[in-house]
Amino acid sequence: MSFQAQADFNRLDPDHGTLSFGGIEPSTFLEPDADVRAELCVRLTPRYADSTRDVRVRYSLNGAAAAPVVVVQGGISAGRDVVATAGGGPGWWSGIAGPGRALDTRRCRVLSIDWLELADLGDAPAVDSADQADAIAAVLDALGVRRIRAYVGSSYGAMVGLAFAARHPQRLDHLVAIAGAHRAHPLSVALRNIQREIVRLGARLGDADAGLDLARRLAMTTYRGEREFAERCADAPVLEGGRFRFAEEEWLKAAGSSFVRRFDGARYLALSESIDLHRVEPEAVQVPTTLIGISTDRVVPLSDLCDLQRRCGAAASLHVIDSRYGHDAFLKEETQISALLSEAFASIGAA
Repeated sequence: MSFQAQADFNRLDPDHGTLSFGGIEPSTFLEPDADVRAELCVRLTPRYADSTRDVRVRYSLNGAAAAPVVVVQGGISAGRDVVATAGGGPGWWSGIAGPGRALDTRRCRVLSIDWLELADLGDAPAVDSADQADAIAAVLDALGVRRIRAYVGSSYGAMVGLAFAARHPQRLDHLVAIAGAHRAHPLSVALRNIQREIVRLGARLGDADAGLDLARRLAMTTYRGEREFAERCADAPVLEGGRFRFAEEEWLKAAGSSFVRRFDGARYLALSESIDLHRVEPEAVQVPTTLIGISTDRVVPLSDLCDLQRRCGAAASLHVIDSRYGHDAFLKEETQISALLSEAFASIGAA
């Protein structure tokens, strides 16, 4: 598949307003700008609300100030800190985004937002992937960016990317959607429904953290593949405290505890439901698209990605990687993901 790059990017210049510039040559490194981590107040009309309201969106910008902008969004538990920074955290995708990485911040400027929650939308009963896409477009407006070189999304971020491409095609040259489709698969919806009921049950019983812990443990059984479970959990059960303890139990317990320390029930309920509400007609995606699927993914089956590729409104390629990690391969398979991103970006002149 070939990609046609368009040199139509803009950024705010403090002295001259909007400055237009074209693509960056692969051999050119631009001087880095100070990393930006801030928030903006934007006007949005949520899909499940009947009025426009002011919404605060938290965002980050990392990379060379004069470089084309690339939006990067991850799963529901991924925040705006994509890239490792000197004064911040390690970045949830620091093996893929950063200086010298596949998303090279010496040649592109990475923009990411924290996902909107119900509390951000006032009286709206739910958060839709379209709301997240519109929030990103509003941030681009506020920053003076008319058009971005690419949107790279993984999991829920891929769903929002498809919504962005369908709703704002004039603002995007290329979409890369990793482990995310145009709709949630019914089996995955059913499993997430059980997870949400566990969270609600924990809250009713006065132990919201326990409910969130168990929901995350159940989610991990869908995020990871059979091979990883078989390799990680090969040890025999151990009799302890009057009952047998299994290797699977300790691993899932650690995952649940870690999740509770950085998440809360209300956020989980809103974003989990947002995944299941997600719907985009593939024919509405009028942007060249790279789809990346995972052979062992039990959350987003390859059949859904094949359907999306076949019906996509613009040229779309589908690449499938093999991994022991299942759906979470987008976090774990840095070498394979980086190679595919580098290929796509080389084709559109953004790497």
